[in-house]
Amino acid sequence: MAEKSLVAGPRERGLFCNRTLNMRAIRAIGYDMDYTLVHYNIEAWEERAYEHLKARLVALGFPVGGLRFDPKAILRGLIIDKELGNVVKANRFGYVKRAFHGTKPLGFEELRSVYAREVVDLSEPRWVFLNTLFSLSEAYMFSQLVDLYDQGKLAGTHSYSECYEITRKHIDLTHMEGQLKAEIVAAPEKFVDLDGDTALALLDQKSAGKQLMLITNSEWSYTVAMMTYAFDRFLPVGTTWRDLFDIVIVAAQKPAFFVGRAPFLEIASEDGLLRPTIGPLQKGKAYWGGSAGDVEQSLGVSGDEILYVGDHIFGDVHVSKNVLRWRTALIVRELEDEVLASDAAQRELSELGGRMAEKEALEREHCYMRLLLTRLRAGYAAETTSGSSESELVTEIAALRQRITTLDDEISPLARRASEITNPSWGPLMWAGNDKSHYARQIERYADVYTSRVSNFMYATPFVYLRSPRGTLPHDVAPAPAPGAGAYGAPSTSRLR
Repeated sequence: MAEKSLVAGPRERGLFCNRTLNMRAIRAIGYDMDYTLVHYNIEAWEERAYEHLKARLVALGFPVGGLRFDPKAILRGLIIDKELGNVVKANRFGYVKRAFHGTKPLGFEELRSVYAREVVDLSEPRWVFLNTLFSLSEAYMFSQLVDLYDQGKLAGTHSYSECYEITRKHIDLTHMEGQLKAEIVAAPEKFVDLDGDTALALLDQKSAGKQLMLITNSEWSYTVAMMTYAFDRFLPVGTTWRDLFDIVIVAAQKPAFFVGRAPFLEIASEDGLLRPTIGPLQKGKAYWGGSAGDVEQSLGVSGDEILYVGDHIFGDVHVSKNVLRWRTALIVRELEDEVLASDAAQRELSELGGRMAEKEALEREHCYMRLLLTRLRAGYAAETTSGSSESELVTEIAALRQRITTLDDEISPLARRASEITNPSWGPLMWAGNDKSHYARQIERYADVYTSRVSNFMYATPFVYLRSPRGTLPHDVAPAPAPGAGAYGAPSTSRLR
């Protein structure tokens, strides 16, 4: 028999592994719905959410009627500083690397003055982490309210924190009141990005013996509408999205779902009629509310036998891992654009790396020449100066300084373009300067696997053994670059072939 090559998807569609995951050991897989199984057109959804939020603020007398939503102004993974009215991007250690006050960027000196002694600690109420794509409209409206507050146009509002609390309250009401979701249901083609391969990936997993669960915070009617639109057209004739899942849970109230013991109610009819649940959950049925502990008991699985897949770093992967020790996968839709952009910029990034290596070598030489000059002038360790005179050392130091200055002029535009990959204001999602972003650090801590969409599991198959790359420390010998390595030397940790 001729040997067949294993078909692998493009690199931007890979499964990126932080902790080794044997899919053969996974007996059940739970899925979130919004921005996980069902992907939305981010700009269309958030623009409508913004408009609904704006209408609520106008009704309160806020002068926001003329404001417009900018979908590029905010990224997931940024952090709101409620105390100072800023939106910031921090590195993995919590040091702020970029910041906007309202909608205006802080310059280097102002940034240093404000945050030189501050470290972002997400356990403090001052900081609000933008966990999900649903946060974009909220954060941008907050930034615009900060501008209005600074201009003295928000009478009765007394602080930046109050600007945030008002925004938070009314974006929550926007999502709860139902009008926004009614618009989505009425015209899903405007808001939903279809991906037929997601249905195939789930069919593969179910046929491989995995028990599949849908666990969403959305209510029943909205879940039915979205799942029907996104899945049924891609399934075998005579089947619907309900046939994919052993158990469907709506109104789950995550993250409380993972830590509490709320009761389940059975959804007894297609119009959402509820009735009490007696005994364990039954396969093929849909439920309202409940808790993860009862799910484990009903399915006969627990802990690391379960993989949960969602888009919310806290509500989906943090709590399920910390409390239940479920395995976790985070959906990061923006990852595709980031990988493609960094791949397209590899030539420039390689050039930047080469120039930086040259600069570092010159700086080491410059430092050593200065040390020799210091020793010569101080009259000790004269044998190390190799007979060079003071004037010769001064001339050589000046020449090295000039070469470094010339290199700086060449490096500067390359570094600036590298820092603006995917977004001119904030740069790459996963990077803050040359270090990992705070968002990337959260992914490392809580997501065993991260990927851009659920359908990427199709390329890996339900039987894959995903191995994490060997971690490195600064003293390790740098390995040769892996083929297709990501920007800034990020390891290529795609699925095993």
